[in-house]
Formats: sequence, C-alpha cells, structure tokens
Amino acid sequence: MKNYLALILFLVSATIISQNTLTLEGKESPTAAINDVSWIAGHWQGEALGGITEEVWTSPLGKSMMGSFKLVVDEAVQFYELCTITEKNESLLLRIKHFDKNLKGWEEKDASIEFPLVKIENNKVYFDGLTFEKISKNELNIYVIFKDEGKEAVEMKFNYKLAK
Repeated sequence: MKNYLALILFLVSATIISQNTLTLEGKESPTAAINDVSWIAGHWQGEALGGITEEVWTSPLGKSMMGSFKLVVDEAVQFYELCTITEKNESLLLRIKHFDKNLKGWEEKDASIEFPLVKIENNKVYFDGLTFEKISKNELNIYVIFKDEGKEAVEMKFNYKLAK
C-alpha cells in the first residue's frame, strides 16, 4: 500500500517535460464551462498500476462533473479516488481526493489535490499535470505526471474503454 501512496502523492513540477501533459506555468486558466468537457462522462475500464482500473464520470449538472476511480489488484481494492471538475472563476478546476480500501482519506480532512485548467482542444483537455484525451466515443486516455519520492517525475498513460 505504501508504494501506491508514494506513487499517487505527487507534486507537479513546472520543469517536467512530457509529451501529453502541460503545466500552467504561472499563467491564468482560460475561460471554459463544464459543458466543454462533457465528453469525459461515462463508465470507463482499463488496466494500469498492476491491476484493473475503473473511472466513472457523471454528465454535467450544477456546473460540475463528479468522478470516481478504483484500482483492483488480484481481486482486492487498493485505493479509491473521488474527483470533481467544477466551474471556478470562469474556468475549470479538477480536484482529486484519495482514499484507502477502507475509505480512510490520504489527504488532510479539508485538502484535495487541485489541477487548474491549462487549455482545451477538440479531443483533449489539459489540466496542470493531468490530461484527458478522447480517442473515440468508446476510448479515453488519461495522462498523469507522477512524482515518486527520490525519483524523476514520469508521465503515465491510463487507457480506458467504455464499459459495457
């Protein structure tokens, strides 16, 4: 479990060079509305981190979208995430909060990891260190910058297919 915690609890560095993620680098987030990213909604499944991954995103409602993530390795839940994309200051903000398999929070009670919007393209939305890419109506990639303690930051790709 400690390895997953170290892998997930990361800091995004402005100096990291990656292929599919961007950093805000002190700029203002662009103007955007929640409907601009409505294509993320769905029940997505894939394989990563040595197991089965699952993400579920709701359609926009109340100027927000709600998401959840689960990692299952050898039929055992390793951790969960609760996520939101909300309209904030005429832009979008992605927030993530992590929980162990017993729903004990990893971050402090009132804290979450925040990813401000960097830019939106036709099939991609770039948050600071995390990117959603729509491959087709049935396929979604998510790219995340991970910083493991004492190691170089790396970009990780999560490939998801729409669950049936």
